[in-house]
Amino acid sequence: MDGYELIRSRRRTAALEVTRDGRVLVRAPLRMPRQAIDAFVASHREWLERHLAAQRARMAAAPPPPTPAEIDALKARARAVLPGKVAYYSQRMGLRPAGITITAARTRYGSCSGKNRLSFSCFLMNSPEAAIDLVVVHELCHIRHKNHGPDFYALLASVLPDHRERKKLLAPMPLKETGNEP
Repeated sequence: MDGYELIRSRRRTAALEVTRDGRVLVRAPLRMPRQAIDAFVASHREWLERHLAAQRARMAAAPPPPTPAEIDALKARARAVLPGKVAYYSQRMGLRPAGITITAARTRYGSCSGKNRLSFSCFLMNSPEAAIDLVVVHELCHIRHKNHGPDFYALLASVLPDHRERKKLLAPMPLKETGNEP
């Protein structure tokens, strides 16, 4: 296979990666000969084709990059909707976040800092209400459990027993404009 990006480093083995934007990265040891790298890539051709096809399908399903006006509208909607949901579920769960931030993050819908500050992507607003509630409760659960262990999921299930079904409702994140789009 041609068309891969080679990254050499002080590692012991070669590795393949298909990036979110559909590029193929090969990470290889500093002294590994180019012939050996090409042979490594060729020996993993089926794996690469499978993962490239899956990534292309994800990229095709993702909505186009939003305009600045669309992002502003989503942020305004998030500022109107999310504080009420956080207040409702935090009272119900007996948890208190330190604050709420709305961002335009494109890799995750929400996060909880070590100081219990909740952050939500405005792109969450493209999802149905049931999925929005899931992300709010998920981040509130991180106030008590900073990991995704059994206790975390027990707390999540105690509030939203159907959390697995709700997760399937999350809208895909929009792509970043990288200049590499076909």
